[in-house]
Amino acid sequence: MKISAELKALEKRLGHQFGAPELLVRAVTHSSISTATRQDNQRLEFLGDRVLGLVMAEALLDHDTGASEGLLAPRFNALVRKETCADVAREIELGEALKLGRSEMLSGGRRKQALLGDAMEAVIAAVYKDAGFEVAKAMVVRLWGARVTSVEEDARDPKTSLQEWAQARGYQPPKYELVKRAGPDHAPVFTIAARLDNGDTEEATAGSKRQAEQAAAKALLARLESA
Repeated sequence: MKISAELKALEKRLGHQFGAPELLVRAVTHSSISTATRQDNQRLEFLGDRVLGLVMAEALLDHDTGASEGLLAPRFNALVRKETCADVAREIELGEALKLGRSEMLSGGRRKQALLGDAMEAVIAAVYKDAGFEVAKAMVVRLWGARVTSVEEDARDPKTSLQEWAQARGYQPPKYELVKRAGPDHAPVFTIAARLDNGDTEEATAGSKRQAEQAAAKALLARLESA
């Protein structure tokens, strides 16, 4: 099966030439363009999520042989979450190779975080099915790079950490308020405020409400803990 020049370039960035290139085609095919004869990447995404999880779990255990499960779990979550997958997808310009329906293309689908994260997992599964676990593992470790060794010592979710800080001091759980929404529909920017009932507040801006909430919580917690 012949593949496009874009997919050949993607193979080079992945560091893997497919013996069954139809797997790569399926991995970059979004459901918005799937048909009865053209499979989308959803099933591969399901598998890729599990392959990525095993690779990251093993990599973390190898990197820190003395870490407890309590420390490993948040680090693991930070490495496999959709935002991290999307970051890696951007680094290898995966969005440029995606096969999307017209509506997704017009709405900026090649830049959407969830779509990129899903496609990255699908590509991992495609490599796994094409060449086996060890090849897929080597690719993932290379693409994730220093993230494995530099993941924060305590990579707990900032919102969870802030809530624990507040509850330990008798405060109500933090509240998150939308301060402003800007940008076009296909690339919105949200400004969120994290507030405690004692009046402490920090704001943050990001491309999704979740990211903005996380950033605001992290900023507020950092200020509170340094006070």
